[in-house]
Amino acid sequence: MTVTAPVPIPAAERIRYGALIVVMLLSFLLVTAEFLPNGMLTEIADGLGITPGQAGQMVTITALVGLFVAPTVGMVFPRVDRRTLLVWMALAAAASNLIVAVSPNLLIILLARFLLGAALSTFWSMSITVAVRIAGPERLGRAVMFTSAGTSLATVAGVPVGVMLGEMMDWRAVFALTGIVTGLLAIALGTMLPPVPPAQVSSFGLLLDTIRRPGVALGLTGHIFVVLGHFLAYTYIRLALERVPEVDGGTIVMLLAVFGIGGLIGNVAIGVIIDRTFRTLAVVAPAVIAVAVGATIVLSDSVLGVGIAVFVWGFFLASWLLVVNTWVGHRMPDRLEAGGSLVVVGFQAAIMVAAGVGGILVDSVGVEPSYALGVIALVIGAVLFGLSNRARG
Repeated sequence: MTVTAPVPIPAAERIRYGALIVVMLLSFLLVTAEFLPNGMLTEIADGLGITPGQAGQMVTITALVGLFVAPTVGMVFPRVDRRTLLVWMALAAAASNLIVAVSPNLLIILLARFLLGAALSTFWSMSITVAVRIAGPERLGRAVMFTSAGTSLATVAGVPVGVMLGEMMDWRAVFALTGIVTGLLAIALGTMLPPVPPAQVSSFGLLLDTIRRPGVALGLTGHIFVVLGHFLAYTYIRLALERVPEVDGGTIVMLLAVFGIGGLIGNVAIGVIIDRTFRTLAVVAPAVIAVAVGATIVLSDSVLGVGIAVFVWGFFLASWLLVVNTWVGHRMPDRLEAGGSLVVVGFQAAIMVAAGVGGILVDSVGVEPSYALGVIALVIGAVLFGLSNRARG
């Protein structure tokens, strides 16, 4: 087997904070769009005349597309500057949201979400390469912190604000607004980002060779279980929060915001120490998330108890985004794009299974079994990543 040698990426002389902020905003808008259905599940289901489990497949289809796009986008566009590719993907995401806003049925909505899935996977596959180009390899952790902050910001502001706007206006208007803003951001991406040449000529041989490195397969499997556990719970968090006695729309928005605030604080607090602690956090974070996910159900008779649980959940979930990206940067610094693609494949596969299996469970027996499976998956992920730490890379 012949593996194409990686093409080195020129290191940045200084951190371009403006470029990092633009990338952070793109992360924010993409993740907001991906999980808007989580917070407006009931409204979307009522508006389309379908069940909440069927509405949850808006998340499933997005992940399914990403599962195929992540490992192949570098092969389809081997020589396209990554800045140009991100601009294209921002426009695709904008189109997706605008189509959802005017679609009359679930089928067209699911087709529109294909575009969003492609944009998300392309962004995450290229994000580590872009971060290194903007900040330099020696400041990877700090740059990744900005990228992950966009995701945390989406949970603290994007999804809760989407829910709040959904209470004030039709859910379709929320998707339309998201599409318009994403389209405007595409202009900023084209002007603020520096040129980002491909990290290497991608191929399936390169991906397989990367997986064969010591500890990589175990770590990727652990990553899949962690993401699976999280999304078995988070995809249907609206239904879990509705179990709290006398809960109303305002309380649900507040609890979703608490989750996001935890993520935002966790992103900053853990981002400062991530380069030194990512191996330990790879085990500790999923274990703590498992406890928090279980507590969200067990403590459902107390708004305060659920609030503490979702805060802790968000805090350590934000750390996972930092952990896995920093793990790629340290474990395979010569394969950033390949490593990023593999992480995204694991992410999207886990989201797809979680949303699909969770939807069946939610419609048939309720939300509790989905959360129980989530706890089990998180514990398995912690164990596998602990084993991967012992492999010498």
